[in-house]
Amino acid sequence: MSVNDTAHTDNFAWNRQVYHRLKLALSLSLRRQLYLAVCDDLHLRNQVAARLHSTLAYPVGQVLYQPSNTQEISTPAYPRLVTLRLNLSDPNPIDQINQWLTNYPPPVVGASKDTPGRPLPVPAFQIVGVEQLTKQPVAVQRSFLHHLRLSEQYLSSQESGQFLESSLLLWISRPWLSAIQQSAPQFWHWRTGVFAFAGEPTPATHNSGYPERFSTSRSLDLGNLEPSILEESVTQAELRAAAGELKFGDGDDFDFHTETPVRRGRKPQDISPAKLELLKTGVQPQESLTRSSSDYTPSLQSLSHINPELTELVLTTINTKIPQEEEDGIQPQQMLLEIEELHSQQASGEILGAAYHQLGNSYRLRIEQGQSNLENLMVAIIAYQESITYDENSPQLPDILNDLGTLYWMLYRTPPNSEEGQTYIEQGIEFYKLALKLISPQTHTDTYARVQNNLGTAYGDLAKFSNPSDNWQQAVFAYNEALHHRTAEMEPLKYAACQNNLGTAYWHLAQYNQPVVHLKKAIASYNLALAYYSADQEPLKYGMIQNNIGTAYWNLAQYEQPAENLQLAIDVYNEALKYRTPANVPTACAATQNNLGTAYWHLANLFQTNKDTQHKYLQLCIIAYEEALALAHSLSGTALSFDLLATHNNLGLAYYQIATDNYFSADKTTRSQHLEAALDNHLQALNGLSKQSEAYQTTFTYIVKTIRAFHSELGIQGQNLALSKVPSQLLAEILPKL
Repeated sequence: MSVNDTAHTDNFAWNRQVYHRLKLALSLSLRRQLYLAVCDDLHLRNQVAARLHSTLAYPVGQVLYQPSNTQEISTPAYPRLVTLRLNLSDPNPIDQINQWLTNYPPPVVGASKDTPGRPLPVPAFQIVGVEQLTKQPVAVQRSFLHHLRLSEQYLSSQESGQFLESSLLLWISRPWLSAIQQSAPQFWHWRTGVFAFAGEPTPATHNSGYPERFSTSRSLDLGNLEPSILEESVTQAELRAAAGELKFGDGDDFDFHTETPVRRGRKPQDISPAKLELLKTGVQPQESLTRSSSDYTPSLQSLSHINPELTELVLTTINTKIPQEEEDGIQPQQMLLEIEELHSQQASGEILGAAYHQLGNSYRLRIEQGQSNLENLMVAIIAYQESITYDENSPQLPDILNDLGTLYWMLYRTPPNSEEGQTYIEQGIEFYKLALKLISPQTHTDTYARVQNNLGTAYGDLAKFSNPSDNWQQAVFAYNEALHHRTAEMEPLKYAACQNNLGTAYWHLAQYNQPVVHLKKAIASYNLALAYYSADQEPLKYGMIQNNIGTAYWNLAQYEQPAENLQLAIDVYNEALKYRTPANVPTACAATQNNLGTAYWHLANLFQTNKDTQHKYLQLCIIAYEEALALAHSLSGTALSFDLLATHNNLGLAYYQIATDNYFSADKTTRSQHLEAALDNHLQALNGLSKQSEAYQTTFTYIVKTIRAFHSELGIQGQNLALSKVPSQLLAEILPKL
């Protein structure tokens, strides 16, 4: 397909594929590559450019370079990918790149008395803003094409300077692609790859050109996965009810680091100690509070010293609701203008770091108040990373690194997150590890415990993507480290939350090795957590932990003392349901009812020789399953943490067992009712399954078996009744099997 074609039957799937190819090409860090990214949709272009920057500018493990024999940071982070906006007054991409490298040469690492050291690799560059040339005079447009024609010498000459070592990603629209092909054929000839994104062109009258806002946001709480018999994921209701502690540090004053390294060899700006103190504390002079949001937009679009993706992301958030504290103080767009002014005045790294830190804090406040959308998270991340770039010796560095870990974890939990989820979690883990290297557990006990707890949670999420046994083992180690330094006497609720996290990690670890050992440790941890939660004051958390204990006992029953452990599971599930009510947390209540039904089912089948006891447990199993299904169906459209179709099948099997056991002397009407209920539930399950799945074939077998039972229990009239309930499209497949 031609790069000028825009029609695709599935734009999302196409663009995802193109994005992954582009990301892979850039991540290889090859020298002297020329990539052209073609995109007419400015919203999409800015989203993709921002994602590339967030994942490639500072790869995992490259944020801080630390010497092996000290905990001090001696070398600032240096980006692997730099984003530049085309200078419309002199549209020469090559000159902009060389100017950036002149201002920020790669730092030398590994130098010693005996060795001279080596410079870090020259970054790749992505340039945005070419589409704005359309609004410029024809002479400016021709100048751009002229500079591209001249750039052949930089691409072919062995003596062309630093750009020879760099790679370039140039973002262009399809009209500019055609213009380059026709008017700068030499530049076009040197291309390494063309990545064409599908999408409708942004109208020329559109003023913003910034990423779309995502309406969905997630809270700051970390949900502790509740192990459940048929449960693989956690719902938002469970997240809100969970006792997790993945959150920002307790301090209100801290800094951070990304795009542009510290300028070297320049005299610090002469700013008074009073002004510096204001910057450090986040307070700004009152004369800067007089402009409205709309007044800033033209000025922000022309900033030259600040990462353009940061500028665009801030502009995206201008019209969103902001916290009251921010309304009463300085606005983010004004902060950007002041940062630009500081850059122009060649301010010291300490002052620039404080200014970027203040910007990060303003977005941190938004996130803490529930506005955890993609744009707010990205602004906070970039601002904090810029802050550390300029002021890398901040005494608050461990807290900042913890917060960066949390922000990256939140990116994983913020839609759309499926593409980069593992990368974001791994980046978060690296930040937590860096923080722990700088923290003394003896002198900063609370911070050390907090970061270890967060690290454990991140490893638990990473286990969903790869090496689950190893990652859950790492989570167990981190939680135990946290508990070693966080005692119940110091902080009872945080201690209890961490014990619950540890119990969940042990439960997951039990699914891979030493199940009995790890399940018993899980139960012990859950019980320790339960001791510090009051059922009256914390009913949802109390009920959640009871549910977790029940599931651990159910799991343990598969390995030893089944009757005793199943009864213990049933007891704690019933205790949990006192607090997980349909009115308070309907999805959690449904999940626990489903767990209770499964426990009764297994207990019933332990009493094959005691039919009265078996019948009693089967009846209780049916009641629990029907409660779970009734609640689930009343919550249409709400995500559930258990498999609804599997519950229908389980309920069908319970009804079938009662109907076909000759010990139960029920009349034909009752048997017919039980078999009809069994068939109805199996048909509901089948209706929701893919015909190619193994579950579909299993459910189909249940249906055939139930129809045969109609015939054996109720004769040909019963079989006809059963067949009348079966959808017509299934009859041709069922009849030969009868």
